[in-house]
Amino acid sequence: MKPTLLVLAAGMGSRYGALKQMDGVGPNNEAILDYSIYDAKRAGFGKVVFVIREDFAEAFGFSVPEGRVKPWGTCHAVLMAKDVIHEPFAAINADDFYGKEAYEVLAKYLTECEGKKGAYSMVAYKLRNTMSDFGTVSRGICTADAEGNLQTIVERTAIGHTEDSGAAYTDETGSHPLDMDSLVSMNFFGFTPDFFEYSEKGFVEFLKGTAQTNIKAEFFIPLMVNQSIHDGSAKLKVLSSNASWFGVTYKEDKPEVMRKIRELIEKGVYPNNLWN
Repeated sequence: MKPTLLVLAAGMGSRYGALKQMDGVGPNNEAILDYSIYDAKRAGFGKVVFVIREDFAEAFGFSVPEGRVKPWGTCHAVLMAKDVIHEPFAAINADDFYGKEAYEVLAKYLTECEGKKGAYSMVAYKLRNTMSDFGTVSRGICTADAEGNLQTIVERTAIGHTEDSGAAYTDETGSHPLDMDSLVSMNFFGFTPDFFEYSEKGFVEFLKGTAQTNIKAEFFIPLMVNQSIHDGSAKLKVLSSNASWFGVTYKEDKPEVMRKIRELIEKGVYPNNLWN
């Protein structure tokens, strides 16, 4: 059975607007999402499932705290697909360009995970290749063991360039340097279907606890990934590829994304008219 591609689409992130997910960056107005689906299909993925935002309804019998209007984060979005995905799957952001090679390496790994439990995976990128010249970014900083299994993902916000061509993140205690070659998660994960059951239990605990006291709380994928690793429920293989990530974190990033797409077309990676 071919793995499934799960696309976390409009309203699941916090960047400058959901409309950019369908904003044209290709020569025939193709969106980044078009290139993602094209790459996934030729890499061996089968069906594509979209999670799109609707007005929040009561989840799991819990009331929504006053003032909360947006979904609970990326792992909440993944849970919306639990009734239609029964095979290994990859989860992506609709507005991130992950690269042809990244889909190939993850499709191969997921195909080998058929029938398994707790066999998770992710494609990691170097921090230097995921920065923006127009503002700070948030990234999941990863550490892996000698066998390539993930140890932790720590979400760092307000990551920006420093004067010495390095990077640093800022928190309530000040500025902290980061290695530009640090591995980062760009929310390109692979899971076996048991992740739904595991996350569903975690979501109930989240709604009982953090969500009741923090109106801005988010139920992120890395939260459940970290927990599953630490309690021994799963292992997550950190996969590498030669792919380049890029995205439109800020509207000023769009011309550079369009330039990179043109370069890939000129190299023959994509046809000029993607769906012709």
